[in-house]
Order: sequence, then C-alpha cells, then structure tokens
Amino acid sequence: MAGGTPAVIALDKAGVRYTLHPYTHDDRVNSYGDEAAAALGIEPRRIFKTLISSVDGTLVCAVVPVASTLNLKALAAAFGGKKAELADPTRAQRATGYVLGGISPLGHKTKVPVVLDESVAEFDTVFVSAGKRGLQVELAPDDLAGVTGARREPIAN
Repeated sequence: MAGGTPAVIALDKAGVRYTLHPYTHDDRVNSYGDEAAAALGIEPRRIFKTLISSVDGTLVCAVVPVASTLNLKALAAAFGGKKAELADPTRAQRATGYVLGGISPLGHKTKVPVVLDESVAEFDTVFVSAGKRGLQVELAPDDLAGVTGARREPIAN
C-alpha cells in the first residue's frame, strides 16, 4: 500500500527512514490505536496516539501511548498554560487536514506545536498514524521529534 499522505510526504522530504504498516481498519471500531496494536501484533506502549488539544484556546498536538491517557494538567504545564482540553473534533480535523482516527503528528495542514510523551525514549522505534485509518508508520523517536519540532514531556498517565 502506497502512503501518499501528508505525513509520509513530510517524512520523505525530511529524508527520514521509516516503515509503513498497513492493516485492515474496521469502521465499527473507535479505539484506533488498540485496533492497530492488535492488527499489527505490536505492544500498545509502542503505538502512540495523536490527540489534538487546546491549551488556553491554542491548538496543540499531544502524542501519548495508546495504553495511556493524556494528563491534561501536565499538557497545560508543558505549554505554560492554565487549562487544557481535547479540541473540538471539527477544529482538529480542519487544522490537521486529517480525519479522526487517522490524525498524524506529521504533515499538518496548519502548524500545530507538538509534544511527545517522554516514554518515547524507551523504544528504538515507535508507531504513529501515517495519516489515515489503517496505516501506521514506524520510525525512530528522535526522527519523529525532529520532523515535528516536538519536545518530550511527561504528559501521559
């Protein structure tokens, strides 16, 4: 399966090494990360979900393991804000150019600051959405941080 998504294009443009992992997505599933982990036989701690959030009204991108939840207080603190919440889905889709369940931390339509949970450092490679449901990309955490301009913070519970 060819990638061709903005996420894959961003990786190619940056010259980053990656591997695409397609799987069959079931439209009845709404826990996309868990579905990807099961379909690909990957430990859920290595698959990271992308959560578009809002810190004091400004959109940010939080990337945490699918086996964890996002700590909104820690996210707000990471951006020097007071209040964080998950973004309105329509606003998230409009800003990133992706549909829910396929939002990648890479290749956003509008520049959104990215923060990775510090647990990415535990792995040689991690998996994130490649920009559509049923497609994950595996890459080194340093490459993910480099392409997205992300920093690492303790934002997961």
